[in-house]
Amino acid sequence: MSSAIRIAADIGGTFTDIAATLPDGTIATHKVLSTPADYAAAVVDGVRDLLRACGVKGADVSEVLHACTVATNAILEGKGAKTALITTKGFRDVLELRRVRVPKLYDPLWVKPQPLVPRNLRFEVTERLNPDGSVLTPLDEKDLDRAVAEIRKAGVEAIAVCFLHSYANPDHERRVGEKLRQAFPDAFVTLSVDILPEIREYERTSTSVVNAYVGPPVKTYIGALARRLAGDGVAGRLLVMQSSGGILDAPTVMDQPARIVECGPAAGVIGAAQVASAAGMKDVLTLDMGGTTAKASLIEGGKIAHTDEYEVGGGISLSSRLVKGGGYALKLPVIDISEVGAGGGSLVRFDRGGGLKVGPESAGAMPGPACYGLGGAEATVTDANVILGFVNPTALAGGTVPIDAAKAKAVIEEMVAHRLGTTAEAAAWSVFEVASATMMRALKAVSTYRGRDPREFGLVAFGGNGGVFGPHLAKELGIARVIVPPAAGVLSAIGLLVSDVAFGRSRGYLKQTLTADPAEVSRILDELAAEVLAKLGPWAKTATLLRVASMRYTSQAFELPVAIPDGTATAKTLKALPARFEAEHQATYGHNFRGTVPTEIVALSVTATAPAGGSAETMKVSSGRGEAKELRRPAYFGPRHGRIDTPVLGRAALTSSPRQGPLIIEEYEGTTVVPPGASASRDALGNVNVVFGS
Repeated sequence: MSSAIRIAADIGGTFTDIAATLPDGTIATHKVLSTPADYAAAVVDGVRDLLRACGVKGADVSEVLHACTVATNAILEGKGAKTALITTKGFRDVLELRRVRVPKLYDPLWVKPQPLVPRNLRFEVTERLNPDGSVLTPLDEKDLDRAVAEIRKAGVEAIAVCFLHSYANPDHERRVGEKLRQAFPDAFVTLSVDILPEIREYERTSTSVVNAYVGPPVKTYIGALARRLAGDGVAGRLLVMQSSGGILDAPTVMDQPARIVECGPAAGVIGAAQVASAAGMKDVLTLDMGGTTAKASLIEGGKIAHTDEYEVGGGISLSSRLVKGGGYALKLPVIDISEVGAGGGSLVRFDRGGGLKVGPESAGAMPGPACYGLGGAEATVTDANVILGFVNPTALAGGTVPIDAAKAKAVIEEMVAHRLGTTAEAAAWSVFEVASATMMRALKAVSTYRGRDPREFGLVAFGGNGGVFGPHLAKELGIARVIVPPAAGVLSAIGLLVSDVAFGRSRGYLKQTLTADPAEVSRILDELAAEVLAKLGPWAKTATLLRVASMRYTSQAFELPVAIPDGTATAKTLKALPARFEAEHQATYGHNFRGTVPTEIVALSVTATAPAGGSAETMKVSSGRGEAKELRRPAYFGPRHGRIDTPVLGRAALTSSPRQGPLIIEEYEGTTVVPPGASASRDALGNVNVVFGS
């Protein structure tokens, strides 16, 4: 473990979490309310507070690692840059046509999300390439000048360029990019050949547009954060988490901001994987529930699930090869995460049919739940949890967030109980159950819907509310063991500290597998390797390379990633690829064609990864803050169990001997609720283990 001091900051919808590695290997943590009007303010204030508490100077910090929701929020809230699109004549409506699929086959009322670029800002230019990259129609410079003039009149902030078959020949896009940067030096310009040089016109166009749309807000935010940290005396370089689970330098991220759309959830999965590995668990589901959303992912055989097909927005952000069309396509490497709008701050409402709903709208950090006393006037999940007795009725986060239980009861009675014709307690349990059902969607999206039986997995629960809901969800799914790690409420920040530096690049290459030229494949892989290693900078010397071929059966619509044996492209390794692909096809879809249908390579990619941090085995999370003697308070566990006088204790009070529930374990970073019928113990790593059955 390095003696260097590293700081990590993860912005959530309600709280911003800070963690720091100290010279002795200890991790110190801190939580502050997020500041939506200026997210950087909470990061700078939180870093300053933690450094002061640890007696550390900003000049001693070597790195600041960061995960944020700026890109995600820009998309979900429709607050990205005013963006234009330049595309091949005849392809103006690719963003409207999408995949010509809907996520819900039998929902005639489903409405697709509006394109991030409206039709009046999508401009066609005369040019055309063949699939092999040869020029069918030269680029019409006059047409391009006309488009530039129209864009100037529109006053856009960002421009995406995506031409048909540009992955095979980038010359036309490069020429347009050159002209745009001359005409609009302050605009954020994205060329599809820089962000996704692969086949699939909609996916490439959508990814390019997403990159342009979030570019200005991300660039402005990260640039301002770097300056403010430096102005506050924090000298370390700024690294940002990517959706793929690897951290990278801030300048590269600012050029390709689409890579950080799901960076916060990715950091949490990295941390959970480390926790599970240290605990000797290879197969786990992860549940990360914060103040705004709940995220789930799958770790199988000790490996984090990755994908390069993801959709953001549309009610549930997820990756699925079978369900598409709900959100905006993002074809970049991401950790396979399902995300729903259910968190502590999620608003409780009734739909037009009178059904109780939770989220996706959230009270966030400001005004927050009614019980925070900051002006919130609507019922939230946290208000319900206060009434149930699950959440401390006086204060959270070691006393830094006061709780007004009377306001929680008043708002639940007024907005929920009266409508349901029941008591505040019963109404609060209804809110808890509906929120649980919403989160169940996320867990099933990465398990049951992928052919995995949740009963064969453990559950790692984290985030500020993961410990409150995790055991209950595990019981419903038949999961026997739940791990709530130390500092679970800030595990995403800790995940940043244990993440590797990583960067990947891909290139379209459409050839039948057995007729592909090994020398040509090797040349492309070598060029990609040189590109990614250059991005890693000082970490390149210790980097390992993963070379992958994206493959499919000929005439199949979508491809699967297949690692190239030994990382080299020879006649022998290319000959082995079809069998590897068929094994992957069998695992993914439950069948293959057993060598009767030819396969083809669609794209080649290289990812470089280098270690940058520590691990769960070597890091020690400081504990004891907020620990108090054992108390008791009544907690309501549903109509079956009713209200029970429940022990309330700190993590340190648990031992390796199981203690029967119900229990409430309160800590600075979060709360764990152990329901009746379960037991809790603390292992040598400090994890709370909640176990059902014998």
